[in-house]
Amino acid sequence: MLEKVFKLKEHGTDVKTEITAGITTFLAMAYILAVNPNILGAVMNPNGVFLATAIASAIATFVMAFLANYPIALSAGMGLNAYFAFTVCLGELADQGANAFTIALTAVLVEGIIFIVLSLFKFREAIINGIPQNLKYGITAGIGIFIAFIGMQGAGITVNDDSTLVGLGSFAEPSVVLALIGFLIIIALAHFKVKGSVLFGILITWGLGILAQFGGWYKVNPKAGVYSLLPSFANGLNLNGLADTAFKFNFSWVGSHLIQFVAIVFSFLFVDLFDTVGTVVGVADKAKLLNEDGTLPRAGKVFLADAIGTTVGACLGTSTVTSFVESSAGVAEGGKTGLTAFTTGLLFIIAIVLSPIFLAIPSFATAPALIYVGMLMITSVSKIKFDGDLADTAAPYMAIVMMPLTYSIANGIMFGVLSWVILKVVVGKAKEISPIMYGVFVLFLLRILALAFNFS
Repeated sequence: MLEKVFKLKEHGTDVKTEITAGITTFLAMAYILAVNPNILGAVMNPNGVFLATAIASAIATFVMAFLANYPIALSAGMGLNAYFAFTVCLGELADQGANAFTIALTAVLVEGIIFIVLSLFKFREAIINGIPQNLKYGITAGIGIFIAFIGMQGAGITVNDDSTLVGLGSFAEPSVVLALIGFLIIIALAHFKVKGSVLFGILITWGLGILAQFGGWYKVNPKAGVYSLLPSFANGLNLNGLADTAFKFNFSWVGSHLIQFVAIVFSFLFVDLFDTVGTVVGVADKAKLLNEDGTLPRAGKVFLADAIGTTVGACLGTSTVTSFVESSAGVAEGGKTGLTAFTTGLLFIIAIVLSPIFLAIPSFATAPALIYVGMLMITSVSKIKFDGDLADTAAPYMAIVMMPLTYSIANGIMFGVLSWVILKVVVGKAKEISPIMYGVFVLFLLRILALAFNFS
């Protein structure tokens, strides 16, 4: 049965290897079950987010397994969840209060539906080819810095300073010290090629926090937002959280704020496009699944799995679902088919019964993961070619600096695109601008006008 479905012999693999690879992939990316509720929990029910993340990850990964037969797992994308919570809900939609997340979920739903259509008609490949490579790398690096900044804030490493905007947190706080130790632990584990180094780093940091709680250094104070680090199974399995997150859409707001909504949707679309493409191509290359000309077989099915995952995730109550680069950990273990992904999907389902554990993990324990993932993403800077014209240099630079310094991934993308198109025209290279980039430029120009004249 497994041979017929996943064509194991054709790919030179076996059941044991694929299952081992699937477990490895899950260990490498399971941190998302702790991180996502922490990030989206700022605007939504953390329990609901946990359940939505686990179920959507499982469904999307199953679709990838059976539809595309690739060893790629999917879950709520890092960076995209930060944009969802901090930029959209707590930033652009702050005036909407508790209803902000319903608008953001509506944007994710629309994004998923658009991606399904684009995948069916193979438009996503055309969009990807229209974006300059340097800008893609700049966006990835900018997101990396932004994610690290979010992690440092969550641990108290970076704090507010009235005179300089940001400052260094106090080393008298256990969260600061433990988060930095956790980051070094992850780096050390990764150096020695320990599978699941990110997850182990989170668990070890959490364990150190528990010891600090027992020793009296970490003081529990719910009124101050400092909660016990010990999970409680007293209430058993809690599935009630989904009632606060599932199918919470707000189409009435969309009708009266169309320009703002379109800009939000496009930002999700844009970031997800390159996150998915980079991950899929990188994992496929490592698994030696690319054609000789560098193209990806069954690419449409891969993107369709991603699109379905995003749509399902929005319905359940989580941010954009995308392919995870941690899938490469399973590939390194020999995973080559959808059986690897299927195994990972099953483990996401099993994780649901362990929700009290994941929800007890504090932000200072997940911060090392965010900082580490940010480090991996910023390495894209080395791929940027700075010896071209000013447009190809300024665009990625603007994307990199504007994301963290304006606390918005969307702003980084917007200024990167706008500067690239304008400078290409100025230096007399308008012919290098594709119709797609002109369309993107117009969309962001409309966004600038909306901000300038305070349209809402």
